[in-house]
Amino acid sequence: MKFDTPEGATPLDPDEAEGLLLSHITTRADLDRLEQENIAEAEAWAFRRAHPDILTDGFARRLHKRMFGNVWRWAGLYRKTGKNIGLPAWQIATELRTLCNNCAAWIEHAVYPPDEIAVRFHHRLTAIHPFANGNGRHARLMTDILLVHLLRLPHFTWGSGNLISAGECRKQYIDALRAADRYDYGPLLTFVRS
Repeated sequence: MKFDTPEGATPLDPDEAEGLLLSHITTRADLDRLEQENIAEAEAWAFRRAHPDILTDGFARRLHKRMFGNVWRWAGLYRKTGKNIGLPAWQIATELRTLCNNCAAWIEHAVYPPDEIAVRFHHRLTAIHPFANGNGRHARLMTDILLVHLLRLPHFTWGSGNLISAGECRKQYIDALRAADRYDYGPLLTFVRS
């Protein structure tokens, strides 16, 4: 099964596509709808109560599993293949732990303003790109959980548009992430609260 992916999205390799748990899915629209239903359940779980282990790789994997576990067999498992974005697969676990530890230190020592902590966390998590798919949605939800539970701020609005489908909002988001790749966090800081 092959689904079209919008610009900046991670295409699935054939083995990953075989991990689809629901054989009746035949269109990208069906897949998006079922994934979104699963994500809504994960959001309810994530915001129902505070989680003591948010800044751990275990929580990141558990959240991904909750977001996609009804749809994909590999949900919650680090990818094992290279992608069009992200670190080599063998670096994922170490780099994710480093990110979580760094973020905890940024918070503890007020290294950056709270929104910038969240933006830097989000950008690095998308750059690590730990999973076969769903990395942007996972990184946005992880960031919102960080904001609400650890930084005690409202979640981001993420441009107030559709970031899943190709369109102007997604283009602004991808452009802001690319600016952050060059250490210019201004566009992403503006975008996340617009």
